[in-house]
Amino acid sequence: FFFSILKFVTMSAEEYLKQSSQLDNLDRPQVAILDFGSQYSHLIARRVRELHVYCELYSCLVTAEELGKHELSAVILSGGPNSVYEEGAPHVSPEIWKILEEKNVPILGICYGMQELAYVFGGEVAPGLKREYGKAQVHRIEGCQSTIFDGLPEEFQMWMSHGDKLHKVPNGFKKIAGTANADFVAIENEEKRMWGLQFHPEVTHSPRGPDILKNFVVNIAGAKQDWKMENYANEFIAEVRKRVGNGHVIGAVSGGVDSTVAAVLMNKAIGHRFHAVMVDNGCLRKDEAENVLKRLRDDCGVDLKCVDASDRFLNLLKGVTEPERKRKIIGGTFIDIFQEESARITQHHGKCDFLLQGTLYPDVIESISYKGPSATIKTHHNVGGLPASMKLKLIEPLRELFKDEVRELGIALGLDEVSVWRHPFPGPGLAIRILGEVTPERCAMLREADAIMIEELYKSGHYRAIGQAFVVLLPVKSVGVMGDGRTYENVACVRCVETTDYMTADFYHLPYDVMSNMSSRIINEVRGINRLCYDISSKPPATIEWE
Repeated sequence: FFFSILKFVTMSAEEYLKQSSQLDNLDRPQVAILDFGSQYSHLIARRVRELHVYCELYSCLVTAEELGKHELSAVILSGGPNSVYEEGAPHVSPEIWKILEEKNVPILGICYGMQELAYVFGGEVAPGLKREYGKAQVHRIEGCQSTIFDGLPEEFQMWMSHGDKLHKVPNGFKKIAGTANADFVAIENEEKRMWGLQFHPEVTHSPRGPDILKNFVVNIAGAKQDWKMENYANEFIAEVRKRVGNGHVIGAVSGGVDSTVAAVLMNKAIGHRFHAVMVDNGCLRKDEAENVLKRLRDDCGVDLKCVDASDRFLNLLKGVTEPERKRKIIGGTFIDIFQEESARITQHHGKCDFLLQGTLYPDVIESISYKGPSATIKTHHNVGGLPASMKLKLIEPLRELFKDEVRELGIALGLDEVSVWRHPFPGPGLAIRILGEVTPERCAMLREADAIMIEELYKSGHYRAIGQAFVVLLPVKSVGVMGDGRTYENVACVRCVETTDYMTADFYHLPYDVMSNMSSRIINEVRGINRLCYDISSKPPATIEWE
């Protein structure tokens, strides 16, 4: 969403509009995932949601008072980087264990989570003779009939990532699976409704992992598979009508899927009492403003105004080459323009009390995840990015959703596939894809090259398979030959990545014939570019964007 441009604007935490760190869904049954700091915790949540089961992620240090407010179908304890026996290692509080026991809530411990079960119930965890990292063949013990392995063969591949391992099964538990390196990689206590897995069923390297999670969440815990986007949209519309009453809501939109879905949802809820603002900063993609106006205002009926402030932005960016300065200039100017438009809307329609914001669930997870004993759980103030002096109450229709769920919601709302499957576009726009100074001429050059690249991806059928694709204009010139003359012009680079979460990414293996068509068209059709490169770096160590 466009608010990414604002995280580089310098304001203290107190100066931002606040958002809460929890979702406050007290009536909806849920699977609670307690995060011990694993890089895979968000994947557990995604896998549970893919079963159409509602879940939320909490810090492992969540209080019994907070967790006890919710109707729990099951609890999953995530992995984590610590050793359970070390001083300062995180543990679930005794009060929470008491609540879970009283309510007979099924519990699944994954990696560190299994070791936490052992720590609490009298098992023994110690370093293994060697670390186990990567694919491993898990074999069920002879005669194992555990429900958690229903439908799985006697041996199956799973992903391991651990140094410590279980040396003694906790009281009341029994071994149900092992590997060549570890005797106890799966344990269960059917009476207490507890299961432990040393491996990670949530990652893509564990092909039968989704089956194990379904066995636990649906077959053992009996969680309802009623988390559907059609229902979610209807619930939100009813809720926002009640909350807003006869009031007005303002919100900024870009051409991205998040802001498009949020705006359409809000428009369905309150119609023209939602006022959308789009700011053209001069660094948008080709025909972006016109396309967004057609899609949202003309086709979807959203009350949308586009403010053309391209000259204002580009004048402020003259001579600026440092990436952080570009972001701060664009973010600060955006806030100024949005506040000016807010004042105009207030003058014409009366006071606006609410601000629509496109927060997604990964933003919320970042605010509440366990960061380790020396870290603080931060408020995600840079998501809102607008001054608290505006005195607006936030409405965040997407804050319970992952990106794939936002797309699913868009389809449920009737949006066309092109809108729903658009690649992410950064708030500062082309300004951070032009390395060096941003000028109108360089923006125009990159805009044309980018449009050709996207067109070729659609024509060749690769667009949907790619997570993000764009062209970067480098601050480099190279010698070329066109016709009978030599040229000395700009170098551009195409970046295409495949990713599911944008936290990690690999370069997309684009076929040579598609690269060739892109190169030929860009060099021949875009005046000023005479060489095209292809970025084959992965994240990490590189980032997806270049600036």
